[in-house]
Amino acid sequence: MSSQEPTVRPRNEDGPAPQWQPQPIARPGGGSSPIVEKALADVRSKIYPRSVTGFFARWRVALVIFTQLIFYGLPWLQWNDRQAVLFDLGARKFYIFGMVLWPQDIIYLTVLLVLSAFALFLFTAMAGRLFCGYACPQTVYTEIFMWVERKIEGDRLARIRLDESPWNFRKFRLKAAKHTLWILIALWTGFTFIGYFAPIRELFIGVFAGTLGFWQWFWMFFYGFATWGNAGFMREQVCKYMCPYARFQSVMVDQDTFVVTYDYVRGEPRGGRSRRIDHKEAGMGDCVDCSLCVQVCPTGIDIREGMQYMCIGCGACVDACDTVMDKMDYPRGLIRYTSGNAIKEGLSQQQVRKRIFRPRTLVYMAILGIIFIAFAVSLVTRTTLRMDIIRDRGALGREVPGGMIENVYRLQIMNTAEEALTLSVSADGLPNIEITTPEGSASAVQIQPASNRLLPVVVRVPVGEAGPGLHDIEIRAAAKSEGGREAVVVERSSFYVPN
Repeated sequence: MSSQEPTVRPRNEDGPAPQWQPQPIARPGGGSSPIVEKALADVRSKIYPRSVTGFFARWRVALVIFTQLIFYGLPWLQWNDRQAVLFDLGARKFYIFGMVLWPQDIIYLTVLLVLSAFALFLFTAMAGRLFCGYACPQTVYTEIFMWVERKIEGDRLARIRLDESPWNFRKFRLKAAKHTLWILIALWTGFTFIGYFAPIRELFIGVFAGTLGFWQWFWMFFYGFATWGNAGFMREQVCKYMCPYARFQSVMVDQDTFVVTYDYVRGEPRGGRSRRIDHKEAGMGDCVDCSLCVQVCPTGIDIREGMQYMCIGCGACVDACDTVMDKMDYPRGLIRYTSGNAIKEGLSQQQVRKRIFRPRTLVYMAILGIIFIAFAVSLVTRTTLRMDIIRDRGALGREVPGGMIENVYRLQIMNTAEEALTLSVSADGLPNIEITTPEGSASAVQIQPASNRLLPVVVRVPVGEAGPGLHDIEIRAAAKSEGGREAVVVERSSFYVPN
């Protein structure tokens, strides 16, 4: 989404503010335009964000702590003598607290992805890239790494001076300390990530005993290196040039989207001034052109140039600007969360919030609500017992002593609950049909918790009860757990009677 307002908007009491005109990409005489040159310079230059305090800064810190407590702490929680959240790819089971998902439950993953997509559309239409500014992993780990950097090297000016100074023992010591902490955080992050796919307590022991497999070491170092590189070096480049969300969000926002916005009507024309003068009588806006909003921006943009796709909605510029407004004794909110239409039409914050619930967002909310309700009902009502019937192709049907016709089947039975089941198997569909297992009885088959069992069964029908050919039958499995929970599943198959 390109800039939609001019960089400087002089006050014009007789008409609307002048409209921004796009700059040509190439000059008639050849060469790059100023826009292209500036973009290339931004890629090459390093951004030194200045630390900021305020309401939104406290929210960012709180969400960093909250998200990392979940990420680092969740794998260590235990549930029924196992890891509470474990995506065991080797055993092809996903454990999520009291729920066990199997490959056959891939539909739930599909629905979850659809839910995430519609939630993304809804959230972006309502509040832009707010997720990016507060909860995105790239933003969270960049905040953590920048906090370490500030503690060791100092704030913005100190870091600039340190990078520009020649190498000496002090510079080497500070850089080494910073990168040592960065690498430790990155490795612990990679270890924790692997802990979601393999039991983390066993991994912890294996790290110090040196007994991890090649791929466990590989992925731990791979994700550690990715964290170190993305949060320590690439930082805003990921948000500006690599993140696909930044590219397609422009089709999901409009002039009623609640985003970080500069009030150009109130702020222009900007310029420095003394606190003693009446800036309104002097024909000046409230913006003192201190550039603090640019200095604190983690992506290095100037919010006064209009809304840009690189803005991650973190609110750092809001905190910085409010601090300056307090010092100048001006009203807060020169930069604030609002909409483009609010600035143009002079809407109050209450009117802006009402416009959040417009037809687009209401449609997203309705679709999201329907899918979520269906998803929740499906999860709550899903059976913990599953059965697939596999015919024995080597013996379709045969006559055996005793005047019986028998067919052999294999029942793939899955117990998705975390308690043992006692299974009773029966058949229906033909007169005097009976079913047996290798153990003899089909009424006391044991299925262990969260496991599957391949159960051979023999179905017999007396000769003469059915004519030659295929006949539809049903095989019914009724299970009862130790806690008294019951589950029933019925599957259809066919019974073959030879000529």
